[in-house]
Amino acid sequence: MIIALFDIAHILLQVVVWIMIAQVVLSWLVAFNVVNTHNDFVRSLYNALDRITAPLYRPIRRMLPDFGGLDFSPIVVLLIIIVVDRLLLGAEADLIASGSI
Repeated sequence: MIIALFDIAHILLQVVVWIMIAQVVLSWLVAFNVVNTHNDFVRSLYNALDRITAPLYRPIRRMLPDFGGLDFSPIVVLLIIIVVDRLLLGAEADLIASGSI
């Protein structure tokens, strides 16, 4: 049962990583005018991804200094997710090795 919870947490973290990657790539495409937000699908996708990722980025953006138009908050959040995922995998391995499951 606990292993399943660790697996669910790992899957959810991976989904968040892919959503963040999609948001970053789409924001680059919009910024470089490769895709246009006048298209309804692009605008709705852009807004949806922004609403999903904004709560993750907001606390990091408050702590980071201003870098003159560069946003490093997705990188920081990605590193935090990687660390949390590794910690969960280590905790799962320790539970399996101790035989308490």
